[in-house]
Amino acid sequence: MDIKKIIVTGRMYKDLEQIALLDNKREYMFIPEAEVSPSHFDWADGYVAFKPTESFHFARLRWVHALGAGVDSFLYNREWKKDVLLTRTVGSFGRKIGEYCLSYILADVQRHDKFQQYQTQRQWLPSQQKLLQQLNIVIFGTGTIGKEVARMLRTFGVIVYGISRSGASNCHFNRVIPITEVHSLLAQADWVINTLPLTPITEKLFGMHLFSYMYGAGFINVGRGASVDENALLGAIERGQVRRAVLDVFREEPLPAESPMWAHPNVVITPHISAVTGLDEAMDSLLAVLGEIDSGQERISHSVDVSRGY
Repeated sequence: MDIKKIIVTGRMYKDLEQIALLDNKREYMFIPEAEVSPSHFDWADGYVAFKPTESFHFARLRWVHALGAGVDSFLYNREWKKDVLLTRTVGSFGRKIGEYCLSYILADVQRHDKFQQYQTQRQWLPSQQKLLQQLNIVIFGTGTIGKEVARMLRTFGVIVYGISRSGASNCHFNRVIPITEVHSLLAQADWVINTLPLTPITEKLFGMHLFSYMYGAGFINVGRGASVDENALLGAIERGQVRRAVLDVFREEPLPAESPMWAHPNVVITPHISAVTGLDEAMDSLLAVLGEIDSGQERISHSVDVSRGY
């Protein structure tokens, strides 16, 4: 594959201009998303961004590179051209998401909110907190991110179960079971964490049926917003099936101001920051992929299995 002309857009396009100084084999166009037009795709054979622009079309493209770890914006509900290579950024996303999850789980176990409330009321009410090793946590997704979250939690003695399509064993989990048998675990889960990508199979996976198996579990979504039926989640919170939800991703982002999630006392909202792509990660992955393309490697290490959606 011979890539000669590349469009770079998205929020990092200015920062990535330095790549042109490191790669004199190609022409680059660094441009804001709003300024990308259909004619640019008639010029380029490579496209680098977090998502497709409104004017996106394949035209002469032979390669697309996602600046984030997720690629659903390129693949979900979109017909992919079979001869176009899709690659993605690989970096410390698993560690970032693991620390994000751990921070909220620890704050919950140590009852930070409750003691903050006691402080404002000038009350001295000692209590004994749970240990992390007493927790059962279920992680949906046993891929790169899911297994890193599991590895970090198990360091503290947490019992971690993984959910995948196949149920294939994985050394980072105490046990992995297929998604068809998940109901047997959810009843005993202290926390449920979603790390799954968005595919036709995972859209609204977390709905009334799945939530009905939970008994006061905490729920963290660091996968994709559209994997969750938000109305079903609110209903599950009201029924006590979910006692607390920590949500970093939503079907519509930014989350609309009129969403009832904003004001719900048992919902924590963060603006899709659990694993922000760093400039070094973006540069390293981009240069690694270009290096493999130039060397004529048959299998590109950061390539996406388009048929599976991740």
